[in-house]
Amino acid sequence: MKLTPRIKAALDKAAVLHQNQVRKGDELPYIVHPYAVAFILANYTNKEDIIIAGLLHDVLEDVPGYGESEMTRDFGDKVCAIVKEVSEDKVPADNREKAVLTWQYRKDEYIKHLRSASHEALMVSCADKIENLNSMILGFKNYGDEFWKRFNAPKDRLLWFYGAVLGVLKDKLTSDIVKELEQTHDDAIKFFT
Repeated sequence: MKLTPRIKAALDKAAVLHQNQVRKGDELPYIVHPYAVAFILANYTNKEDIIIAGLLHDVLEDVPGYGESEMTRDFGDKVCAIVKEVSEDKVPADNREKAVLTWQYRKDEYIKHLRSASHEALMVSCADKIENLNSMILGFKNYGDEFWKRFNAPKDRLLWFYGAVLGVLKDKLTSDIVKELEQTHDDAIKFFT
């Protein structure tokens, strides 16, 4: 990956936007996650918009006060469109109650949406899942069974979700990044069971 001015701007913006957040699995500064996602993506693409979207992929769902208009202004329509495609709906809309937006509902919707997502969004999703699974393996090594209490779903549902995403990506994405996700998923299943 070449560190272009736009990628540098996205690195800086992601660091500022996520500066007070930590990862729930390991309590590390949250920024390590989008940086790792971008690093993974850079192994499979040199498309600047995809790498930038990887850096910003959690901003719309997790950072209040920085929305689509700001992202479009700062990084363009394409980056914003990719990020929107990989963002979960965590905010109630159309008068839905918060209770409707359960973990299972959000994951089912994510998987359903992924089936029609763009190539770029599939790449970002794949890199995100690789990084999440690797972090989960490290978290479990460090914390044992206590690690699973940090999540909104039990271990079996988490593994179901990653397997379901892998299934969609194997069907929809033609890239060697899917092989990395498949290997990481297999490693996780062996490690956790």
